[in-house]
Amino acid sequence: MVFTPDLVAELEILALYDLSTLEEGIKVHASTALPSAVAAAQRLHGKGLVTLKDGGYLTSLGLGAAQHAQALMTVLTSKPV
Repeated sequence: MVFTPDLVAELEILALYDLSTLEEGIKVHASTALPSAVAAAQRLHGKGLVTLKDGGYLTSLGLGAAQHAQALMTVLTSKPV
């Protein structure tokens, strides 16, 4: 499996969510965001991970995906032991 630019863009959107609360969503503004981010948010919505085409809140499935995405970021960006 290859991390395509589309998958990386989706992971970047999932990394934006604050996992300490489910009451805070995000909005990907089509007028100011990169087209790749706008498209990623739309794909995440189509996959049932977020509630709106421009972000919104994480669904149950999206919460799990965001937790995994953010954990992966932590592992990959941490300093070697």
